[in-house]
Amino acid sequence: MAAIYLIRHGQASFGSTDYDQLSDKGSQQATLLGEYWRSRVAPSKFYCGDLLRHGQTLTNFVNGYQGPTTPMVIHSGFNEFDHVDILQKYNVHWQNFAKMSHEINQQNQPNKALQKEFYQALNRWISGDKDDEYKESWPQFQARCIRALQNIIEQELARKRECSAVESGTIKSKDILVFTSGGTISVIIQHILKLTDQQTLAINQQTRNTSVTKLLFSENMLSVDYFNNYSHLEQAGDDWITFK
Repeated sequence: MAAIYLIRHGQASFGSTDYDQLSDKGSQQATLLGEYWRSRVAPSKFYCGDLLRHGQTLTNFVNGYQGPTTPMVIHSGFNEFDHVDILQKYNVHWQNFAKMSHEINQQNQPNKALQKEFYQALNRWISGDKDDEYKESWPQFQARCIRALQNIIEQELARKRECSAVESGTIKSKDILVFTSGGTISVIIQHILKLTDQQTLAINQQTRNTSVTKLLFSENMLSVDYFNNYSHLEQAGDDWITFK
């Protein structure tokens, strides 16, 4: 049996004009996770979405891990949904994203205000009523994330079958780390556990930065071993635990 670890990126810059950039805390969160991983089985391969925050999380993880060189594959199937497009389709005032972000940041509780807007925008997106308006509809996003997961599983199972054909004995399962985003992780969990769209949104809201979700798979099985583990952050202190 093999394991896939889905790792959410570190704290980014939600509400700023450039969300796709780790904060200083986000970089350190990833380093803490790498240090935490030193006591675990060495990964056999890294997969990484091609967004900047995914690559930065992987880089800082490796800096903390300081383990043997591990093959890395960029896979855009693990990218997050386009939150800017979703907000702009929800409210025409969000067409100037930088201006709207600045205005919200002037409020007494900017994070709370932005979260409210964003949650309403997500509900509009998943409703299915306006699919043709978005660059990527909710069903398209779901299909992309699931297809990316299936790509990894199919490749790993094919590798094991090839090894079995030429080697005697048991082929040791490998641990694969995937650096991705909360929405992608939530959709994959939805697929495995058959959750509703609203339950999936709730999961997405609970996913911490650099949290780890472990999947187990074999030829005939795919399951969730655990979800949203952020022990490395708890050990460092509550101030390190973030959602965005």
